[in-house]
Amino acid sequence: MSPSPATRAPLRRAEIVIDLAAIRHNVSRLREYLRTPIMTVVKADGYGHGLVEAGRAAREGGADWLGVASVDEALALRAAGDQGRLLAWLIMPSEPAEDLLVADIDVTAYTVADLEKFAAAGDALGRTPRVQLKVDTGLARGGAAFADWSNLVAMARILEAEGAIRVTGIWSHFSAGENPADPISALQEKVFGEAVAIAEQAGLRPEVRHLANSAGALLRPSARLDLVRVGVATYGIDPAPGVDGSPWAELGLVPAMTVRAELALVKQIEAGTGVSYNHTWVAEQPTTVGLIPVGYAEGIQRRAGNRASAWVAGARRPVRGTVCMDQIVVDLGDTSVEPGAEVVLWGTGADGEPTAQDWAEASETIAYEIVTRIGGRMKRRYVDSDQDTDSPSEQGVDR
Repeated sequence: MSPSPATRAPLRRAEIVIDLAAIRHNVSRLREYLRTPIMTVVKADGYGHGLVEAGRAAREGGADWLGVASVDEALALRAAGDQGRLLAWLIMPSEPAEDLLVADIDVTAYTVADLEKFAAAGDALGRTPRVQLKVDTGLARGGAAFADWSNLVAMARILEAEGAIRVTGIWSHFSAGENPADPISALQEKVFGEAVAIAEQAGLRPEVRHLANSAGALLRPSARLDLVRVGVATYGIDPAPGVDGSPWAELGLVPAMTVRAELALVKQIEAGTGVSYNHTWVAEQPTTVGLIPVGYAEGIQRRAGNRASAWVAGARRPVRGTVCMDQIVVDLGDTSVEPGAEVVLWGTGADGEPTAQDWAEASETIAYEIVTRIGGRMKRRYVDSDQDTDSPSEQGVDR
């Protein structure tokens, strides 16, 4: 990959720059390393990177499947021209299934009622729905409770024998895949194996069994099975930062998102000057501060005040005071910087700038939240560092 053109484009008030080449590279590298078919997860607007654009780049990188949570996400991908295997897994009882079936999307059933709904929709359309069954192995979130699993499997087998559905997968989700020391992952693998055995004894022969998310795929080779669901790692974010034995460093994945802005104002303040709301930071000596025109309305974590930093004039500059709705103040020290200078809130880290993980630590959260929350009034711009050009696709980010 060549250097990203993100910071060589004309500077704007504030923008989110997505390098599509990074997504392609990451998917290709993960597929090569894991030696397992990959479902690239593009839910939540591609983890803040753009649903359609991220999905397209993932396909170009070799993604075998795409995965989304909602009906709207699945249908948007199809409307944009995606034709590959696609799984949706959070379909509301009130949402009709017909559009999903017409769009050739695999759907997920948690309950017998889900199966009956999909079968009825298929009957009305003259189609055979492709259905995956999800079992709860210990997350206590989506999926059939293990106590209900046998009934779900039995009904799925009856409907499949009648030609009313086709079961294409069985899956579950780790609760602590990023923590290999937690015994829950081994237990979940065991429970999942039992669930698959029950399904096979009932006569089901799914195409794919999948359990591992990004962290599970990297840290638990035994959980890779027929397919892995890779979400945050697709976007160059470590799903298990600081974990001993992680292969992250050797993978060479590249963060795809850079958040940059124009410095709105530069001014000197005297010692004893309090900065931002409630003066949570007071200058101990004269200094220069700069104003960045983004804040919590754009998804910047308010708790990052006095803890995070931004890249200005070749160095990390600490955030001073409370993060406001649409402004952040940084301490420039004695550096000579003019209004209009470039600010990078986070990027790849290759030049020393903060990363999404740095902002996550400053905000006492995870990098997933940092990249999926960013938006508000900012525009998203796409670049392709393999071609060293801007992509023609540009859009506002709605949250």
